[in-house]
Formats: sequence, structure tokens, C-alpha cells
Amino acid sequence: MWTVSREWKIGDMPEDWKVLKIQKIGDVVGGGTPKTSVAEYWDGEISWITPKDLSGYAERYIYTGERSITKKGLENSSAKILPKGTVLFSSRAPIGYLAIAGKELCTNQGFKSIVCDDRKVHNVFLYYLMMIKRYELENIAGGSTFKEVSGRIVKEFKIPVPPLNEQKSIAKILSFLDEKIEVNNQLNKTLEEMAQTIFKHWFVDFEFPYEDGEPYKSSGGEMVESDLGMIPKGWEVKELGDVVDVIDNRGKTPPLSNEKTIYPILDVKAISGNGRIINYENCMKFVSKEIYKSWFRSGHPVEGDILLSTVGSLAEMKVFYGNIGCIAQNVIALRFEEVSNLFMYEYLKNIKGDLLSYNIGSVQPSIKVTHLIKHKVLLPDKNIENI
Repeated sequence: MWTVSREWKIGDMPEDWKVLKIQKIGDVVGGGTPKTSVAEYWDGEISWITPKDLSGYAERYIYTGERSITKKGLENSSAKILPKGTVLFSSRAPIGYLAIAGKELCTNQGFKSIVCDDRKVHNVFLYYLMMIKRYELENIAGGSTFKEVSGRIVKEFKIPVPPLNEQKSIAKILSFLDEKIEVNNQLNKTLEEMAQTIFKHWFVDFEFPYEDGEPYKSSGGEMVESDLGMIPKGWEVKELGDVVDVIDNRGKTPPLSNEKTIYPILDVKAISGNGRIINYENCMKFVSKEIYKSWFRSGHPVEGDILLSTVGSLAEMKVFYGNIGCIAQNVIALRFEEVSNLFMYEYLKNIKGDLLSYNIGSVQPSIKVTHLIKHKVLLPDKNIENI
């Protein structure tokens, strides 16, 4: 049984635990970006990670990003080589993405990474702890256009630190669970890819099962002219606004809760990933019950709604905490009454490049709903849609 030696701001703490500033358990290191105009700085052997690389990234360890840099690029920028095991923490745009360096790599300036002193803290334990504490760090971030956590704030941020053997035990248990989750995520990714392949074969190539199970188009199924080209007879072309209600809660960001509640903000991070269903574990911002009820006057998404973000990510709303969720400024909810939401999810995923053309704004992109609802969509015969 734990005995409590003192009160701490988030509750009681075992007497052999300590409260330490992050700078006491490791070095906080920033990153940098070589000049993009100098070709010889890029496409080298050094992995270079940005917050974008962690958007929708569901694994604990990261090895490579979208881009890499050369040794010259490293030497001519403020980027620094981080050792394997470093805890990467995004400090702006957005705040709170986390991963562990699976090998030596570097980051851009959007990180305040923690190189752990392994005599004081176990890096995997710190990774899981920062998953919880990131909400607090975001709440004390500064900045007007973009919120940012400074190196000083991260260094002086206090965390609970148990004895090293306890840290390793906690990390081992949580890692075991995450390994199971990662296997399931990979399975979900494979199934999503299979679903999209079948969808394209049926609803893009028009090779859905026809007479005696033969593919429609190549078996001589009748095709007719439409605004979208030749389509199967009996199919329709409509504007998206004819089949969808749009829930759009753009506006000022609501006051956020200082702790995790059952009222998450459904933003780009929450609906990123390979699965069709919203990953509530990705939710990093929350509001209180009072704000949930009063702030979002235009409504909340409910089960079956499809959420679309300004970066093109899609997810379907499912009951988790209940029909609860607050749409962020960079997300809209699409509610289909007469068309299958399963069909529309795959259809929108297939045309998401077109949908992104309706984004406006540069610093904070948003979706131009009045243009989006004019987009022409192809609707199959009901019998085909329901197969």
C-alpha cells in the first residue's frame, strides 16, 4: 500500500516519488530546417521529422519522415542529431504530438525533444507520461497566430517521477497493450485498403456484380451520358448538398478544460489515421460539460455522421462516450439521411483531392461549405449501394 508524504496539485503521490522539472531528467533540444532553396541540403541519409509526420501516426516509434536532409543541411541549420530513444514532443502547429526516435534522427523547429538521462528516467515511461501531461503544456503555451510551447516552459515543467524500477514496470505493461493495439491498427489498415480497392472496382470502374455475377461494364451493361461522363443506367448525378446536411461549427475556439473530460474536441488529429472510425485516443483537447452544452449552438455530430477535415482526413462518428463530440474549426460533419454513410465514406475518400480544393485561407485553412455542397457526386442504384 502506498503512503502519501505530501499533497500535489493533481492528487496524492506515493512517498518515494519525486516531482522534478524536465530539465532535471534530460536535455530539452529544439530542431531546425535547412534552406529549402539549397538542393544539396535535402534528400540525404538523415531522417528529418516534422509535426506533419506525426499527424495520424499511431505507432510509438518513428524512423523516417516525409523528407530527409544531408550532412551539409544539418551543418547549415539549427537541426541537431538526436539519439535513438529520444522522446519527440511537438511544441507548435500543433502542440502535443509524441513519438520515440527509433534511430538517430533530427527534427524541424516544431519540436522540443527530450533526450533522457537513463539514470533518472526511462524514456518509454516518459513517453506515456507526456501523453497525459501534454494537455497541461498546451494550456500554458504562448503565441497569438500559432500557440507554441517554448524550450524554457518545457524545461521548467514539473512531472511526477517514480523510482526507476517502477518506471520500467509501468512502461512494460503499457507497451504490451500498445503492441496489441498496433497489430490491430495494421489489420484495420489492410482491411481499409481492401475495402477501397473493392469500392473502386465497383463504383469507379463500374464492374459491380451484374447478371450471373458478371462485372457490369465489361459484360455489356448499359451506360448513359451524365455530367460526370458515362455512368451505368439507373445511377444519378446530384449535388452533394442534395443528399447531405452540413454541421459547421467554425468560429472562435471555445474555452478548453484543464483536464480530460468526456467532451472531446474532434479536430484533425482525432480523425486522422487508417481506420474508418474516429480514434478518441487521438483527442487532445476537451471542454467542460457547461461549455459543451452552451458553446456549440449549431449542433453536434451524432453516430453515423462523417467528419471531414481541412487536410482531407475522414472518419465516421461512433458512440464511444455516447453521441458526444465538439467539431473543431478545421472539421465539418456531413449527415446523410437517404444515402448509406458507409457508401459515402468510401466515395468521399475516393474524391478527397477534389474536396480539398474548397479549402480557403492559408494560415488556418477552412472548408468553403457553400462551394463544397455544389460538388457533383455520383449515386448508384439503391440495390447496388446496399450490396
